Amino acid sequence: MNLNPIVAVRGHETPCQALLRCFLPKVEVRSFAWLAIFLMGAGNAFAQADLGQIHGNFQADAQVYRVDSAIGAPDFPENLGSNSYLNLIYTRGDLEAGIRYEAYYPTLQGYTRQMGSGIPYRYARYRHKVVDVTAGTFYEQFGSGMVLRTYEEWGLGFDNSLDGVRLKSNPIAGVYVTGLIGRQRNAFSNKIEDLSPGIVRGADAEWEVNASFPRLDSIKTRVKLGASFVSRYQKDEDPIQILPENVGIYGARLNLLRGGFNLFAEVATKINDPSTVNNLIYKPGNAMLVQASYSQKGLGVSFEFKRIDNMDFRSDRAATFNNLTVNFLPAQTKQHTYRLPTLFPWATQAMGEWALQGEIAYKIKKDTKLGGPYGTTVALNISRINALDKTPTVDPFDGYTTPFMGKMDSVFFQDINLEITRKFSKSFKATLQFLHFNYDQSLFKQLTGFSASENVVADVQVLDMSWKVKGKHNLRWELQHCYTRQEFGSWAMALVEYTFAPKFFVAAFDEYNYGNAEESKRLHYFTGTAGVNLDNYRIQFGYGRQRAGVLCVGGVCRLVPASNGFTLSVSGSF
Repeated sequence: MNLNPIVAVRGHETPCQALLRCFLPKVEVRSFAWLAIFLMGAGNAFAQADLGQIHGNFQADAQVYRVDSAIGAPDFPENLGSNSYLNLIYTRGDLEAGIRYEAYYPTLQGYTRQMGSGIPYRYARYRHKVVDVTAGTFYEQFGSGMVLRTYEEWGLGFDNSLDGVRLKSNPIAGVYVTGLIGRQRNAFSNKIEDLSPGIVRGADAEWEVNASFPRLDSIKTRVKLGASFVSRYQKDEDPIQILPENVGIYGARLNLLRGGFNLFAEVATKINDPSTVNNLIYKPGNAMLVQASYSQKGLGVSFEFKRIDNMDFRSDRAATFNNLTVNFLPAQTKQHTYRLPTLFPWATQAMGEWALQGEIAYKIKKDTKLGGPYGTTVALNISRINALDKTPTVDPFDGYTTPFMGKMDSVFFQDINLEITRKFSKSFKATLQFLHFNYDQSLFKQLTGFSASENVVADVQVLDMSWKVKGKHNLRWELQHCYTRQEFGSWAMALVEYTFAPKFFVAAFDEYNYGNAEESKRLHYFTGTAGVNLDNYRIQFGYGRQRAGVLCVGGVCRLVPASNGFTLSVSGSF
C-alpha cells in the first residue's frame, strides 16, 4: 500500500518545523489519509514531550451516483463524488495555530466548490491578558450579524471566512473591542489566491455596563450596549457608471436582561452600494431587528420583528447567490427538522422584507387530565414575511422609495404550526405537529424550476413516536403527510429508526409523491441508512433516492439536486 505524504519530507524536521511549514503558500498536498494517520499519533507525542498539544476533527462525505431518469438524477461522469476536510489545531500556552485541509474529488453535486484540494484555512493566534491577535484566516460576528458575520456551514457548502489580521482586546472590565482587516474566501474556490477583490475593514465595541461598575454588578437588571462599523474597498473599473469604492455599513445594539426577560434590539444602515444584486441602484439600505422573550417554569414566550431594505452587502459588488456575503440577515421563521415541512424553506430577502414571528410554549402540569402522568407541552409558533411597499423613482439609479413604517405589501411567506409533546410512560413518548404554509413560490422559481404562478398553500401533519424497548434499545417511528394542490402535489412519508445507544443505529424511510399531477412522477423516494459510533468517531452509510429541492439553514439556502446512489460519511475528533 503506497500512501503519499501530504507534506513532502525535506531533510530531518522536528514536528514544530513541519507544522510551521503548513502555513507557507506552496505546500505539496497529496494524501488526506496519510495526514490523518500521522496526526492521530502526533498528538500524544507532542503532549508527552511537553511541546504543546495537537487536536482536531475531520469529516469525509462520499456518494456513488446512479442515473435515475424518473426523478431527474443526471449522469455523473466520475460516478463518485467526495467532500473532505481535516482541522488541525496546535496549542501551547498563549499560542494557538491551526490549518484546515479540504479535498473535493470531484465535488458532490449541489456544492459550489472547485474540484481539487488545498489549505484555504490557516491561522496563528496569540492571547495574553488583554490582547488577542489572530493572523491568517478567521471567523467573526458583530452583534446579530447584520453588520458582519463570517462563518462556515459544511452542510450548505458555505464559507465566507476572512483572511487577514484581527485584534481583540478587553482594556477595562466590561469593555470589549475588535478590529479587523482582510479579504474573503470565495465559495467557488479552495485557493488563497482566489480571495475576494474587495478589502473588508471593521471595528466593533461592546460594553457590559454592570461589569464596569461594582455597585451595578450585583443588581438583577443587566445592560449591554454595542456599536459596529464595517467598510469594503473595491476599485471602480466600470466604464459607464461611477461606483463608490469605499462602502460602509454601521449599526448599534442594546441588550437588556432581567430574570426570565430578555430584550435585544439592533439597527443598521448601509450607504449607497450599487451592485449586481440590487441592479446597480444608489439607494442606501437599512435594517431593524427586535427580539424579546420571557420564560419561567412551564411557560416560554418570544416575539421577533425585523425590517430590512436593500441590505445585501458583499466584498465583491458583482457577486451573486451566497458568494462573498459580509453580513448575515437572520430568518424570522421556525427552523423545521422533520422532512416534509422542509419542502417549504424560507430564504431571507435581502432586498426587502417585513418579518414577524411569535411563539408561546406552555407545559400542562403533570397528574392532571390534560397533562397526564408526566405533563404535556404545547407550543404554538406563527411567522409571517411580507414584501415592502415600494414606489419606483423617476431616476432609475435611485431605485425606489418606501416608508420605513409604511404598510406591508404582498405575503412572501407564512407558517403557522402547533406542536404537542407528551410522555405517556417512562418508556413511551410522542410528538404531534400541525403546520400550515402559504408562500410565494415565484421567489424560488430560478432555484426549483416551479412553473405555477399561484402561491403555494399546504397543510402538513407529523407524528413522531419513541419507545424505549429496554436498556439502551430505542425504537422510533415517524408518520408525515403533506396536502397541497400546488408544486408537485401531496406527499406521504414514513420512517422507522432503531438505536442501540450509543453504538449503533439503523433507519429507513420512504417519501411518496402520490399527489403529483403527472402520473409518471408519482414516485417513491426510499432511503436506508446505518451507522456506528466508535468512541470519538462516527461512520454512516446509506442508499436511496434524494428528491430535488432547496435546503435552507437560518435563511441561507442552496439547491439540492435529485440523486440516486450509495452514500458514506466518516467523521471524528481527536
